[in-house]
Amino acid sequence: MMIRPVYLDYNATAPLRPEAAAALEAALRETGNPSSVHVFGRRARRRVEDAREAVAALVGARPAGVVFTSGGSEANNLALSGLPSGRVLVSAVEHDSVLQAAPEARRLPVDAEGRVDLDALAAALEEEDDGAPALISVMLANNETGVIQPVAEIAALARARGALVHCDAVQAAGRLDIDLEALGAAALSLSAHKLGGPQGAGALVLAEGVAVASLIRGGGQERRRRAGTENVPAIAGFGAAAAAVLDAPKPDPELAGLRDGLETRLRALAPDLVVFGAEAPRLANTSCFALPGLSAETQLMALDLAGIAVSSGAACSSGKVEPSHVLQAMGADRETAVAAIRVSLGRASTAADLERFIEAWDGLYRRRAA
Repeated sequence: MMIRPVYLDYNATAPLRPEAAAALEAALRETGNPSSVHVFGRRARRRVEDAREAVAALVGARPAGVVFTSGGSEANNLALSGLPSGRVLVSAVEHDSVLQAAPEARRLPVDAEGRVDLDALAAALEEEDDGAPALISVMLANNETGVIQPVAEIAALARARGALVHCDAVQAAGRLDIDLEALGAAALSLSAHKLGGPQGAGALVLAEGVAVASLIRGGGQERRRRAGTENVPAIAGFGAAAAAVLDAPKPDPELAGLRDGLETRLRALAPDLVVFGAEAPRLANTSCFALPGLSAETQLMALDLAGIAVSSGAACSSGKVEPSHVLQAMGADRETAVAAIRVSLGRASTAADLERFIEAWDGLYRRRAA
């Protein structure tokens, strides 16, 4: 008998929303380069500009500030390389697309719940520099733990020292209400597929008066901020997904209830379970937890065989599992960090899905305890 698959990995990618699929398919049926002046080009340009308006509305920004990219990683790289800055400061729990884009950046510590140490940030900003404004890159919500950072407070500290803030909002978009001006960020990174749009589209959203130097050169697209013919179908799908989630409740109380119920049940089964960031504000859909001694690799394989898709809190490369830098920055030891898995819910998640997960995970726990 075929096992019904259960998808609990929305933070990796969300299923394509029907509105996004319709916009994507409609754009694929048409021909036209958005830079062309004839009717076919104008039609393609209209799709891009409609999407730009929808994406801007999602984060309370101006359409002119939206720079379309191939995804969140490119948006982060564009911000780190293209925004004016002297010193660069990043939190220790940033996505690798930030950490690797600025390998010489100073890493700001976080507390045991994964939130940036504001005193450490203030001290770092007080240090002497070369006179150029510092650039601080801090994500709005962590992709592994769901922990929400105090970006507005960070931006207030930055303004007092003439620094700029870039915010990776890839995981937060569609799950939190976002207003670029209220956050105080100079730039914000987004990714379409995290909120039900297609893979292959993202954006760097700039506050008014903020300029960015192009990372990809060779054309005048995106107001000379990102060369290359726009991916019209993916961008159209991005815009449709942004419009679809604009008025959805954020955070989603139903998902929060499912997530909290899951954690309560798991703690009852395994009192030594560690839930990361449980005392901090988190995305309603995200739970990252570990049972020391039960490796993430073992859990992922067993859950996959049971038809359940979740993710690990560890990075896997060439068959070697490395502990998550996020969890280590929060103070987790290696044994705990390599045991962490992430359950992330979405619009199609149900209580029945979590019952399936709990049943499968309980079997793993009992075999470990035997």
